[in-house]
Amino acid sequence: MSHWHAVLCKPRREALAEANLRNQGFDVYLPRMIGLRRRAGRWEKTIEPLFPRYLFLNAGEGGRGLAPVRSTLGVTDLVRFCGAPALVPPGVVEALREAADPETGCHRFRAAPFAAGERVRFAAGPFKGLEGLFEVESGEARVIVLLELLGKTNRLTVNRDWLVAAH
Repeated sequence: MSHWHAVLCKPRREALAEANLRNQGFDVYLPRMIGLRRRAGRWEKTIEPLFPRYLFLNAGEGGRGLAPVRSTLGVTDLVRFCGAPALVPPGVVEALREAADPETGCHRFRAAPFAAGERVRFAAGPFKGLEGLFEVESGEARVIVLLELLGKTNRLTVNRDWLVAAH
């Protein structure tokens, strides 16, 4: 019976480890997610590991040796308990694969850019310099902000790129 193991990778080297382990003939799964990252004042979609620094490896039915894994470029070591390579519980990797989007192979866990109730400042747009409270996301690139104007709290749907965290 084949077993899945968790592999600890070097920081930001998951894809390198995945490619090198595949080249050695291992069955490897690196779950990825679509996320958002702010770059140059704009939000952009990124594809990043679901579990930073970790991937899953199946040595196969024949009980293939795991010794080459540690010396693979991009790999730090196998996750171990009491010195022995830890086994991932049955069904976990399969469940992760099934939960991924069939088109992209990625998971769609995307956190909101701000927490509900967080103070935000307009860095651009017609309200530049004003502060409000983040309420909720409203589509791909829009958010709803509570902004006090003329003594009244207003719910505004604005471009997400206009906002930064207020400090």
